[in-house]
Amino acid sequence: MSAPAHAPGTPSAPGGAVAIRVRGLVTRFGAQVVHDGLDLDVRRGEIIGIVGGSGTGKSVLLREVIGLMRPSAGAIEVFGQDTARLGAAGLRRMQRNWGVLFQDGALFSGMTVAQNIQVPLRRHLKLSRALMDDIARIKIGMVGLPADAATKLPSQLSGGMRKRAGLARALALDPPLILLDEPTAGLDPIGAAAFDDLIGDLSRSLNLTVFMVTHDLDSLHAICDRIAVLIDRKIVVDTMETLLEHPHPWIRSYFHGPRGRAALDGPTPAGAASADPTTIG
Repeated sequence: MSAPAHAPGTPSAPGGAVAIRVRGLVTRFGAQVVHDGLDLDVRRGEIIGIVGGSGTGKSVLLREVIGLMRPSAGAIEVFGQDTARLGAAGLRRMQRNWGVLFQDGALFSGMTVAQNIQVPLRRHLKLSRALMDDIARIKIGMVGLPADAATKLPSQLSGGMRKRAGLARALALDPPLILLDEPTAGLDPIGAAAFDDLIGDLSRSLNLTVFMVTHDLDSLHAICDRIAVLIDRKIVVDTMETLLEHPHPWIRSYFHGPRGRAALDGPTPAGAASADPTTIG
């Protein structure tokens, strides 16, 4: 099992050390209240895992952070800026500060991997074709894909390779913040462990803040500094060690059930299979 990318257990970060600050968040869909007065600080440079039962609004929270959805009430600040007050132009400028990996990569099917990676470059920058090709090549290597993946369409890639291509696109603008939605879903244990190691390595080397929605208990144990549990329309945030002793019945059943106990025993080491091509498939 890999060690978390950063030392856990530090006190709440001061304002200058917060990447995402959520205060009093309320999310309603008609009569259904998903979040009710939710508060959360995501510290700069940490990997935080977002977990919760079905319908607790994990992916909804991610979409609210990046401005794809508006909460019913409350405020969300990213690097000190309230995203709801930026306006369209301001939000577009702010989008250069984050990259997003949605489930299964969410790549454009009619574009090659290189062209997909270049989408945010074309949207936010004015660069020569040659420079964009160089950046795409660098990002492809950064996420562990073979060089010839650049000219392939998403349909020609395995599920694991599509996720890595989506991550390469998320990293195209060198953002300080990466948001991941179920990054290891659908991967076999070896591929999932390899992807965890990749996220941990990139976080350390690039000093990334990582906001990760996941159901993968192995990922939580392997790379997350803290875990945020969406429960009873609120959120409980702490280290894995502390949450293992939490009295809430759902939290206890989540971390102490059969899958939780298996994760505590340790996932399949990714390094032991690094030479196996299935680690990127």
